Amino acid sequence: MGYRLIADAAMLLHFGFLCYVALGGFLVWRFPQAIWPHLAVCAYALGIIDFQWQCPLTGVENWAREQAGLQGLPPSGFIDHYLTGVVYPESYLAEVQFAVGVVVALSWLGALFWLVRRRRTADKQGEGTGSR
Repeated sequence: MGYRLIADAAMLLHFGFLCYVALGGFLVWRFPQAIWPHLAVCAYALGIIDFQWQCPLTGVENWAREQAGLQGLPPSGFIDHYLTGVVYPESYLAEVQFAVGVVVALSWLGALFWLVRRRRTADKQGEGTGSR
């Protein structure tokens, strides 16, 4: 049962990772310093997609599933097992990846907008407090 919990925890972390990749840029709107971990996570996710890097969570989940006597994930990995063909049709994988990229880009553009707006507001407030 312990191995099954490890496999389930790895699966949940995987989903969390994917949600953070897609939506984590919106955290930057509130916490500008959150851009750095989000950039790192997005770069890693891009490496997984473009360079076929192996995600360590897939290895952990496979190991735990096998130890629990369950079948491991297919060679195509987590996304193909849990999402492709389940959440969206397999023929739309490229469109879904593109849409996630658009959401990330929009979140970063929105963060840039809010950052510029905050600085302008702070500059205007600073102008009014200067001595003459």
